[in-house]
Amino acid sequence: MSIAETIDLPITRAPLIPPAPPRAHQKMGALGRLQAMRKSAIGTWGQRAYEEDVIKGRFFGHGSFILNTPDAIRHVLVDNYENYTRTPPGIRVLRPMLGDGLLMAEGRPWKHQRRTLAPAFTPRAVSTLIPHMLSATDETIAMLDAQRGQPVDLREAMQHMTLEIAGRTMFSFAMGDLGPRLRDFVIEYGTTLARPHFFDLLLPLSWPSPQDFARRRFRKRWTSFVGELIAARRAAGKAEGAPPRDLFDLMVAARDPETGEAFNDDLLGDEVATMILAGHETTATALFWALYVLALDPATQDRLASEVQAAGDTQDITKLPFTRAVIDETMRLYPPAFLVARAAAGPDVVAGHQIAAKDVILIAPWLLHRHEKLWTDPNAFKPERFMPGAPPPDRFAYMPFGAGPRICIGAHFAIVEAVLALAKIIAAFRVDLADDLPVMPIGVVTTQPDRSPSFRIARR
Repeated sequence: MSIAETIDLPITRAPLIPPAPPRAHQKMGALGRLQAMRKSAIGTWGQRAYEEDVIKGRFFGHGSFILNTPDAIRHVLVDNYENYTRTPPGIRVLRPMLGDGLLMAEGRPWKHQRRTLAPAFTPRAVSTLIPHMLSATDETIAMLDAQRGQPVDLREAMQHMTLEIAGRTMFSFAMGDLGPRLRDFVIEYGTTLARPHFFDLLLPLSWPSPQDFARRRFRKRWTSFVGELIAARRAAGKAEGAPPRDLFDLMVAARDPETGEAFNDDLLGDEVATMILAGHETTATALFWALYVLALDPATQDRLASEVQAAGDTQDITKLPFTRAVIDETMRLYPPAFLVARAAAGPDVVAGHQIAAKDVILIAPWLLHRHEKLWTDPNAFKPERFMPGAPPPDRFAYMPFGAGPRICIGAHFAIVEAVLALAKIIAAFRVDLADDLPVMPIGVVTTQPDRSPSFRIARR
C-alpha cells in the first residue's frame, strides 16, 4: 500500500488532474539542462525522477544525487544534517535578500538564532497575531467585492494581502506606501538576479560572478529599505510594560535561552527581511494555487464553502478540517519551496551510495510529492488524503516546510494564515477562471505560475 493511500470513500467523479509541465527528455544534455534551469528547475526532471529512489549524476565535476526515499532524506536532514550545508549557488542567490538571517545561517549562529526566535512562533504566540491576519483578509475581500463583474488578478491580490499580513504581524501597521516599494524590490530581484547564471554554478563562492556585483548593489539598497521599516516601527513605540503586540516586539525582546544574547541591529534587520520575504511570498503562492485548483474543481470549492458556513465566524482552524486538507493537498501538488539543495562537507554513505565532499544532494518536494512509489494517483488533486482518519504520509515524503532541525520555523503561522484566508475568501465568493488556458508551474525560488490568469468572482 502506498504511504498516502486514502481512506475508502465513495467515488462519484474522476479527480481533477491540474495542468503540469512536460517532463524533460531523458537524453537532455548538460547544456540543455542548464538552459532549462534558467527558466524552471522543474523542467529539468525526466520521468525517471518520478519513479526511481535515487538519481545519480554529475554536476560540474562533482557527484549529484536526487533522493526520493524517506529513509535517505531522514539521514541527510536529521541523522547527519551537520554534514550538509547550503550549496554555493544557493548562497549566491539568497544571501543578498536574506543576509545572515535564520534561513542562511549555519552551525553555531544558526543554533543561536533558532533558539532565540522559537518563542515568537509557538502556537500561543501566533494566536495573538490572528487579528492582524483577519483584518488584512477582510480588506482584501472588500477590495475584491468592488471588482465584481470584471476580471480580477487573484495572484496579485494574494501577494498584496499576504504582504499586508506580513507587515501587520511584524510591525502592527499597514504597509501603505511601503508595500509597493517592497513588492518592487521582490519583483526586481526575482526577475533579474534570482535566476542562476552559468558562472554562478561554475565559480567557487569566494570568486564573485558577474551577477554578484549587481547583487551587492541591490543589497545596499535593500538593507537601507529594511532599515526604514524598522525605524518606522521604532518610532511608533511601545507602551512600557505592555505585552508584545507583534513579531517585532517579540524579536526585540527575544534572548538566547542559553547565553542571554539578543540580536544586534544588523542581524535584526536580516531576521526581519527573512520573516517578511519567506512568509509573504510563499503563502501568497500557496493561496494562488489553492484558488486556481478550486476554480478548476467547483464541487470541491462548494464543499469548502459549506464547511466554512457551518463553522461560522471561527478563528480556530481545527474547526475547518476540509479547508486545511485543501491547503495541504495544494502544497503537495505545488510545494512553495520546490527544491532543497545541500552540499556534502565530508564523506558519507546515503542509500548505499558513497558521498564525497562537495557532492550535491537534491531533495525536491516537487518530485517527492508526485513520486509514483509514494502516492496513489500522484498527479490528482484529492484533499481527502489529508482528512482526519486518512493514513498520514511519511514525514519525509511530504515536506512542504522542509524537515528535521531546519524545518521552517514559521510553518504553524503559515498554515493558520492560509487556512483562515482561504476559508474567508471562498465563503465570500464563488471563484471561476475567465479563460481556459492552462497555468503551468515553474520553479524559480518558489513554485510560481507561468502567468497570472484572470478570474471571475461572484458573491455567494
